[in-house]
Amino acid sequence: MATTPMRDGPPPEVTDEQLAAMHDDPRFADLKRRLFRFIVPATIAFMAWYLLYVLLSAYARDFMDQVLFGNINVALVFGLLQFVSTFAFAWAYSRYTSRSYDPQAQELHDEIHYGADKEDAR
Repeated sequence: MATTPMRDGPPPEVTDEQLAAMHDDPRFADLKRRLFRFIVPATIAFMAWYLLYVLLSAYARDFMDQVLFGNINVALVFGLLQFVSTFAFAWAYSRYTSRSYDPQAQELHDEIHYGADKEDAR
């Protein structure tokens, strides 16, 4: 993979004025808004699912003790689903950011560090 001379070595220093201009850029505000719209509902959903597990374990012991088959009960299944949901949320976050967040973030990064549009910085 060939690199352009613009990207050899560390990026140039960024001034406070350049950073302030980036924060005022509507594309940066859109990035923050899109990330917020994913992270907040996902966090609420995950915490609600975790809290449900904890509350059921503490206050619904009869329900959690129900045997589904063999030695497997509802509590064990819910506990294992906590791991599954953690990986599912991580996968969904990774997929979301790589598709709709990272390209625009890279474009803004290239503009601030290299003073070029996305096409010029390649």
